[in-house]
Amino acid sequence: MSSNKRTEDQEEVLSIPSIPSPDSKDLSSLEKEDSECIEKAEVSPSQFDDILYSLSPSHREYLFKRHGTLDLDPMPSASDADPYNWPMWKKLTNLLLVAFHACMATFASSIAPAFGDISIDLGVSVQRASYLTTLQIAILGGAPLFWRPLSHRYGRRPIFLLSTILSLVCNVGCAKSPTYASLAACRALAAFFISPAAAIGSAVVVETFFKKERARYLGIWTLMVTLGVPGGALIFGFVANRAGYRWIFWVTAITNGVQFILYIFFGPETRYIGGSTEDSSSDFKTQYLSFRRIDPTPLTLWEFIQPLTMAKHPCVLIPAVAYAMVFLFGSVLINVEVPQLLQEKFALNTEQLGLQFIGIIIGTVLGEQIGGSIFDYWVNRRARRIGKAPDPEFRLWLSYPGIVLTMVGLIVCLVCTQQASEGHWTVTPIVGTGVAAFGNQVVTAAMVPYAVDCRPDDAGSVGVFINFARQIWGFLGPFWFSDMFATVGVAASSGVASAMIFVCSLLPTIAVHAMGRKWVQY
Repeated sequence: MSSNKRTEDQEEVLSIPSIPSPDSKDLSSLEKEDSECIEKAEVSPSQFDDILYSLSPSHREYLFKRHGTLDLDPMPSASDADPYNWPMWKKLTNLLLVAFHACMATFASSIAPAFGDISIDLGVSVQRASYLTTLQIAILGGAPLFWRPLSHRYGRRPIFLLSTILSLVCNVGCAKSPTYASLAACRALAAFFISPAAAIGSAVVVETFFKKERARYLGIWTLMVTLGVPGGALIFGFVANRAGYRWIFWVTAITNGVQFILYIFFGPETRYIGGSTEDSSSDFKTQYLSFRRIDPTPLTLWEFIQPLTMAKHPCVLIPAVAYAMVFLFGSVLINVEVPQLLQEKFALNTEQLGLQFIGIIIGTVLGEQIGGSIFDYWVNRRARRIGKAPDPEFRLWLSYPGIVLTMVGLIVCLVCTQQASEGHWTVTPIVGTGVAAFGNQVVTAAMVPYAVDCRPDDAGSVGVFINFARQIWGFLGPFWFSDMFATVGVAASSGVASAMIFVCSLLPTIAVHAMGRKWVQY
């Protein structure tokens, strides 16, 4: 029996960058339970014994010397090239590289503070300038369909190296673009090439850390992905104000170059397939110098589009739609449109506008950490009470407060923005964006694991489909947000947003909560 080959679905179970997990040491046992609940492949005691007894004496000796125990899940090979056998410093270094890479995928899209400068320089409206961000939102939704199958065949390291160097070239193109059209084209290409870590970062966590560790370390990757947009806007606000908006792209290009160099020396291959090897030089070559196809499985067109077929399953489609609507208002609206409203209302410069994202950052971090801890405690408490994993529908209970908080945050933000005096800044809209961001994170924690639990055999495809749905819907929103504000007013728009969330998120969640046991069969 071999445990070395990582199946694609097992790698991709956590493919949406927003499943919160607890940080507290007091909840370490809950982390293990929760991470195992949402993985496709469970190893029973009898299966574990079979694996253990099938190991050769030399294999057991290697593992015991390396880890100090044989109680390992998954069971590593007897090779230094196997990521499970890496020293912890090496695992963490690689994780930080991949997590920061994933952060850059959204970090680079946060040029919101510079929309005004871009509109003046290129002779377009502020609304058209904002499309440079929404364009990247769409690309980040579709790109995982392309990168994931390729990374399975050729490995993660070549894809990451290719990603950073081509992103560098595209960002230089952005910095030198003389027209809006050329800038939009370079932005689209930059988004496509920087996206692999956001698409396959969770697979790297699964390939590197044992099951009992994954929830904790996935939290690092998840947090970096989530903080990319508001964090980028905060930093680039200062850059645009002091050096000009084109330096946003120069800074990003320089960062891509540094990433490329760091990957060369500190980013070994994590897609390990094969048995043990006795030759340490061969191990080094496998990790750092191998740029060839490592999985001979034929690559088919179906692999690129298969995740989209998840739309035929109600227990995947309905959570995806509900989550996409919350994401549209609880993330895209407050990151793309609200800053424009605040800049016009309070006459903010780019540096001051970047500071308005602090509320979103605080709400996001709290939603990721506090909301995730409460969620895990809630699910595992139920599991201990009934003596088994609860039905997937039990996860949906905590989506309701998340949906409500998103609506409350939007109302506070938009109503207070309209009521504020012209030119007199007030903190209340920022409080509203923080509450909405918190609610969005809580909904993410409930919806994504629920859909995965309903289709565990297609876990990776479920994750890609949900990401695709939310990003495409998020891309469409900014095309009508401005018309909504102009037609019904800023304050009244909060009612429109709340009504849409109520109809498209809350009611469908109630329906799937009640009927999920029947619909899961379809």
